[in-house]
Amino acid sequence: MPTSTAEQDAAQLDLSDIEHRVGQLCGGGQLWEPCRPSDIRRWVMALDYPNPVHWDEDFARKSRFGGIIAPQSMAIALDIGHGVQPACVGRIPGSHLIFGGEEWWHYGHRIRPGDRLIQERRFFDYKVTETRFAGPTLFARGDTISRNQNGTLVSKVRATSIRYLVEKAKQRGLFHDHSALPTWTPEALEQVQKAREDWIMSNRAGASPHYQEVEIGEQLPRRVLGPHSIASFTTEYRAFLENVWGSYHWVGVPGMKDPWINQDAGWVEGFTINDEGAKIDPRYRDGLYKGPSAGHVDGAKGGEIGIPRGYGYGATMGAWATDYLAYWAGHEGMVRHSKMNFRSPSFEGDVTYVDGEVTAKHADSPWGVPLVAIKVRMTNQLGAVLVEGAAEVEVPP
Repeated sequence: MPTSTAEQDAAQLDLSDIEHRVGQLCGGGQLWEPCRPSDIRRWVMALDYPNPVHWDEDFARKSRFGGIIAPQSMAIALDIGHGVQPACVGRIPGSHLIFGGEEWWHYGHRIRPGDRLIQERRFFDYKVTETRFAGPTLFARGDTISRNQNGTLVSKVRATSIRYLVEKAKQRGLFHDHSALPTWTPEALEQVQKAREDWIMSNRAGASPHYQEVEIGEQLPRRVLGPHSIASFTTEYRAFLENVWGSYHWVGVPGMKDPWINQDAGWVEGFTINDEGAKIDPRYRDGLYKGPSAGHVDGAKGGEIGIPRGYGYGATMGAWATDYLAYWAGHEGMVRHSKMNFRSPSFEGDVTYVDGEVTAKHADSPWGVPLVAIKVRMTNQLGAVLVEGAAEVEVPP
């Protein structure tokens, strides 16, 4: 009996280096130095998140925090590999990776200047799913637990990677229609800027809605980001501290022969990282100049992996959602749990709209605080869905 196309494709998705790694700890990178105020300011600037408690010294000193604090999304900037490292283990020849989603748990600690996060990483699980993008595709999940220098539990993220065969994605050409940049009129750009400013002013003071005041069905103020550009994508990438030359070192798993550091993931030619070369020329491990992130800011390189236009980062979209929810929750609130599924990248020239709706309220919760459940959706100017997710946000009683 002849085999189907899917079966033929599946045979080429070599998972022989994946199965035996499930459930095991992973080695990885650790930043040498603690978080600084300039790191926080650079991060919120890159994410276009002008909450003054994260960058304005005078405002922050007068707040309940007594000084600048980091946004909750900063946990991903203080990690290595945008949080997806434990979801990318083992070698798949001829492959590339995009982000599929993130699930976060935040345990109450607010990151401040002087904190240094130390990560523990574990490969959680995987599955193979048929996709329109690239046929048989590996969806892998990995967990990263972050503690600060005192051992205080800060956060946990379960990241989903999408690993696919580059040739299959190029053959299918799902994103072929996205190769052209959209055109924006001055009037349309004015509307985008007006929406951005309205969102900024919606809670610049950091007031927190009290539990009794929140109503099911309530719509959160709309946030807008963009139009995205090569400049904005580059600014985002450079705000991840791992991308500063010499900012981190590699650590293995104690007592483990195969720590999975500096591994060959099977990237296609032109997207690999040259760790030996980087000891002399750091650009070899830079990511944008050379390496797996080059397609984000170079449409020609993106076309080589099936995405023929500059596009944004999954970890950035996850951070947009966290910041959006935290801004609404104010200084007395906190995002406790969120799960965001990434449906499509944010492309160069597009605008991203972030909307939220209160779907439920829980006076008692496992966290010991009142929680408000919020549905989150991100769309572009054409209404295409980029992200769908849900979160539980702490608010004062």
